[in-house]
Amino acid sequence: MEKQLLLGDEAIARAAIDAGISGVYAYPGTPSTEITEYIQHFSKAENLNIASRWATNEKTAMEEALGMSYIGKRALCCMKHVGMNVAADAFVNSAMTGARGGLVVLVADDPSMHSSQNEQDSRFYGQFAMIPMFEPSNQQEAYDITRYAFDMSEKFGIPVLLRITTRLAHSRAGVERKEMKAQNELSLPENSSNFILLPALARKRYKELLAAQAEYEKSAESSEYNVYFEGSDKSKGIVASGIAYNYLMENFPEGADFPILKISQYPLPVDLFRRMAKECDELLILEEGAPFIEQQLRGLLDSCLNIKGRMDSTLPRDGELNPDIVAKALGHENTHGAAIPELVTPRPPAMCQGCGHIDMYNALTEVARRYENHRVFGDIGCYTLGALPPYRAIHSCVDMGASITMAKGAADGGLWPAIAVIGDSTFTHSGMTGLLDCVNSKSNVTIVISDNETTGMTGGQDSAGTGKIEAIVQGLGVDPSHIRVFEPLKKNMEMMKQIIDEEINYHGVSVIIPRRECIQTLKRKKK
Repeated sequence: MEKQLLLGDEAIARAAIDAGISGVYAYPGTPSTEITEYIQHFSKAENLNIASRWATNEKTAMEEALGMSYIGKRALCCMKHVGMNVAADAFVNSAMTGARGGLVVLVADDPSMHSSQNEQDSRFYGQFAMIPMFEPSNQQEAYDITRYAFDMSEKFGIPVLLRITTRLAHSRAGVERKEMKAQNELSLPENSSNFILLPALARKRYKELLAAQAEYEKSAESSEYNVYFEGSDKSKGIVASGIAYNYLMENFPEGADFPILKISQYPLPVDLFRRMAKECDELLILEEGAPFIEQQLRGLLDSCLNIKGRMDSTLPRDGELNPDIVAKALGHENTHGAAIPELVTPRPPAMCQGCGHIDMYNALTEVARRYENHRVFGDIGCYTLGALPPYRAIHSCVDMGASITMAKGAADGGLWPAIAVIGDSTFTHSGMTGLLDCVNSKSNVTIVISDNETTGMTGGQDSAGTGKIEAIVQGLGVDPSHIRVFEPLKKNMEMMKQIIDEEINYHGVSVIIPRRECIQTLKRKKK
């Protein structure tokens, strides 16, 4: 087939379609969002009956994908790295249940924290769950590995983790496709005991998972995606995983004299590493994210071997790699261009002009400042930008849903007023249980659910709570007389401030819902 120019995310999505998936399950999270969007907008997706509606959060997405695998069909589950924390319960246990239809869990890590709270490396989750992992180095490999991962999942009866990083997700290259496979037929398990993790059954499954490790290691040793390139100069051996291999080869356009071990499949192919350690005087480990490979090699190989990488500061311990950083680690001349002139200053992100969150913050901040010890606990979304000038309206942002629970904890300790600001999509993602805690404890908190009727931060995807927020809040036990809704507009400023002040002075659980459609989704609708 002729090549298509695809983002790394799009290459994975196209490969999943061509591999015969029956469903993709995900919650929007940069840099993974475009995978699900590609499948949703695929012209034949409806005819193929591929389930692709956004899930409420990553845990529900993982469980839905596991349910599809249970009936013998192939499923793709996508998330960003911090979403893996939310999905971890189901993800780790899925290694115990195993998979029937191919189940690939795609996780997109975000080194340098372009749009994230941390730089965690999801390979540790795969190692913890003891399942096979893949880390493609380019878009074509992302396509090929995704197809192969579905086959491998069914061959071994195990979920497979596919890990990418921001630069691979959001860069483009030509990708050559293969023929599309038909979807699997529905096939129920004859014996469901694998999926019943009662202790007696789980102990048996755990022993089987441990016994399977040798097969996973054998597969990695012989994998076409783990390649040992011979080199004449044995003074240094270079290990490069994922996209770091691309950065390495940009420094050797004519080929390298050093032996190179390219890693794109895990668990680590130990024999290949031992071969390189035996041949070379020292090893340089190039990997995007944490020193995952480097840490293991320091335990696996001769302690006298000189191993360089992120742990000894040959490479920076934080942030992304790039060809220049790799060049410096190789001892090459500095390839940086001219310094950036001082007149060029970074432009921080900002809320869109006309955004309803702005009017909400203007009203909230003016009222809250009347109270000496007020604290506003923020959450994850566009409205997190309220922490920046000129608003400086929130005092915390930790993880999805933490605004409500942190406000509750502070109120339990005697803080007043304790105010939470959360978006509609984040509320349904992981704020509802926190609100239930508040109701059950009769906490003295004021909760602002700033409803822009979409998942705005990741591009305007559907929000699970649209049209349902008041019903959910009331169903969780909030007194209907303290569920207040208004449209955040400048003309309504005095009314907004009055409502906020009244609810701060109500000693109990109150929920304020400023509701106005996201300015960006509104523009698209008008077009």
